[in-house]
Amino acid sequence: MNKTGQSDELLTVHEVARHLRVDDTTVRRWIKSGALEAVTLPHRGKRRGYRVRKMTLDTLLNNSTMPA
Repeated sequence: MNKTGQSDELLTVHEVARHLRVDDTTVRRWIKSGALEAVTLPHRGKRRGYRVRKMTLDTLLNNSTMPA
């Protein structure tokens, strides 16, 4: 829990995609375009790792507009 009492739980790209019923690639595109805030993980190889805070996803779900 953080100072405001909200959980700092981090979700994988796959978990976010499942919640939003979209493909993982769509979530990655939203992150890269800045439409969805995410934490970038240190990585090796081709694909960069991301985690999305649960409160960010909750805010997105409660908002009436989705990223394009």
